[in-house]
Amino acid sequence: MKTPRHFLSLLDLSSAELQAVIARASELKKLQHAGETHATLQGRVLAMIFEKSSTRTRVSFEAGMSQLGGSAMFLSPSDTQLGRGEPVEDSARVISSMVDCVMIRTFDHEMVETFAKHSRVPVINGLTDLLHPCQLLADMQTFTEHRGSIKGKTVTWVGDGNNMCHSYINAARQFDFNLRIACPAGYEPDEAIVDAAKDRVTLLRDPMEAASGSHLVVTDTWVSMGQEEEKRAREKIFGSFKVSKAMMQEADKDALFMHCLPAYRGMEVDADVLDAPDSVVWDEAENRLHAQKALLEFLLR
Repeated sequence: MKTPRHFLSLLDLSSAELQAVIARASELKKLQHAGETHATLQGRVLAMIFEKSSTRTRVSFEAGMSQLGGSAMFLSPSDTQLGRGEPVEDSARVISSMVDCVMIRTFDHEMVETFAKHSRVPVINGLTDLLHPCQLLADMQTFTEHRGSIKGKTVTWVGDGNNMCHSYINAARQFDFNLRIACPAGYEPDEAIVDAAKDRVTLLRDPMEAASGSHLVVTDTWVSMGQEEEKRAREKIFGSFKVSKAMMQEADKDALFMHCLPAYRGMEVDADVLDAPDSVVWDEAENRLHAQKALLEFLLR
């Protein structure tokens, strides 16, 4: 039996394959907007395992499979035995024998890796505490559609060194751009992930300095799911890392602003930045649909 390709990290595909997926995503977007049928995955079934809830991930994968002629089933923790007595390995063997692809959104990255190791079909990381590669496909598609190739450009990440930050580090390697990361002391990204991309990544403490001349400024919520108890402390620590109009004025005159959403106006980003003309967050959100459809095609065809 042929070994399936998985998408647990941006590093699972080559740079050329990632570029091809993004190009196809823009094609699929045009077909969708034109109302043209593109049922390339007729009869295929995607299992969506959610241990961590999400609006965009569920809607984009479920709608995407429907538009491609396939179907998707939503599995919450209460719907499966996964992690409730049945080993992940056994769940992987059973579920993958009945469907064509599995998307998992969970906390522990090791769980996704274990599932993929024992799956006979492709497994997609819909988000873990370590990485969020599907969002980066959408982000790279969005930048390309608005500004052309991101190769050689400067991108600024402002805020927590979290799963999104880690995926931007991997994206810097795969899409060949320079990344500046501005985060408070003690909230740096994973050292091993940074070290693997040290020729592409610069860590800074001053977000204004990090944004200077940048072509893309990106942030994320300061309090991710599972960190609610840290909310007040984080708000105080990250206070000076809010993306403001003044920060965007430090960036390149054609700089874009992105946020994976949900966004909290007045917290990690001011409302006049999120709703400004150079904010592409709504295109970025929609592109989750198209980028994931292209990814599903790539893995299943």
